[in-house]
Amino acid sequence: MWSRIAFTALTVLALSCKDSVVAIDPLKQVLASENPLIKNVMDRVKEHEVQIRYTQIDRRNDSIFFTDFDFQVDAENYFYPASTAKFPAAVATLEKLNQIDSLDLNTRFYIEGDSVETTFAKCISEIFAVSDNAANNRLVEFLGQDDLNARIMRRGVTPIRIAHRLSTPNGDDVTTKPLVIYLNDSTTTVTQTIINTPAKPLTLKQLKKGRGFYGDDSLVMEPFDFSLKNYFPIQAQSALLKRIIFPEAFPKEERFDLSPEQHQFLLEAMHTLPPKLGYDPEEFYDSYVKFFMFGDSTDLMPDHIKIYNKVGYAYGTLTDCAYIKDTQNQVDFMIVATILVNSDGIFNDDAYEYDDVGIPFLAELGRQLYQHELQRKK
Repeated sequence: MWSRIAFTALTVLALSCKDSVVAIDPLKQVLASENPLIKNVMDRVKEHEVQIRYTQIDRRNDSIFFTDFDFQVDAENYFYPASTAKFPAAVATLEKLNQIDSLDLNTRFYIEGDSVETTFAKCISEIFAVSDNAANNRLVEFLGQDDLNARIMRRGVTPIRIAHRLSTPNGDDVTTKPLVIYLNDSTTTVTQTIINTPAKPLTLKQLKKGRGFYGDDSLVMEPFDFSLKNYFPIQAQSALLKRIIFPEAFPKEERFDLSPEQHQFLLEAMHTLPPKLGYDPEEFYDSYVKFFMFGDSTDLMPDHIKIYNKVGYAYGTLTDCAYIKDTQNQVDFMIVATILVNSDGIFNDDAYEYDDVGIPFLAELGRQLYQHELQRKK
């Protein structure tokens, strides 16, 4: 056993008094709030398929301690991870780059048949700043699905199954497209295509959702089947986030093979706000992809609160995987949460309650857990 970390297996804190023990779960306390942003969801919690993991972080000497508080977290209950799948793609890309002497973050490349020239650094920045689908898909071409999954699972982040690209025709194609890579200003090389293993249908609960969906511009009145989609449950998202934020807390075999410069770049990309990278602040405001605490507002976020995260939203499902750090008040904690907001039960109709129900719920959840952290004795 290693001495750098201690996980709390049961997500409950206990207070003792003489002959009795009173269990206190701050997450349950927050979810019992009368605030309508939370109560309206919790009154129909089954419909919303809510799953939440809130992680407290404590430090003693040189050790980091995580205490997880879970609500309905169950890897067997499927939810569509959407763009949170870009997080493992970014991490796996950095690790692969670190193992190829001729490539680095600033290497220029383009996908064969595509006119867009970019760099690996630009793709990763775009993934976290504005959740760019094309940037993610370029990294999948670089990695291949098999290598992406293997790199993540090798570090103890399970279960996970990235099977397809995002929002592109033939996204589940098992053969990658070659990359044309610039070795210098005038010399290029072309990578080999990678043939990946075809995805097998998942065998989980809640894979078929709703009562209908639009396909080929027509309404099909039967549940939408997610069995061939990406799979990245709460436990795996939390495990990846912990290893990226606190690699020193894990044994060497569970740390990703990133250089110090790569690790610092990744952390910067995860919290940098879109306007800082030159995006139009009217369209890409500070909290554009920061759901917790600030997601229901377009106001500027305070400088002393940094959110290192990756969100996903598609098929009526909102998910955020976040490490929140307040440098002014010396507070830090993690939340990974997902919620389904599709009251009509029809998928692909673009009639989802993201702005009315889902994002306000996640924002208020973040605010209330933050308030708890401000008052928590460490």
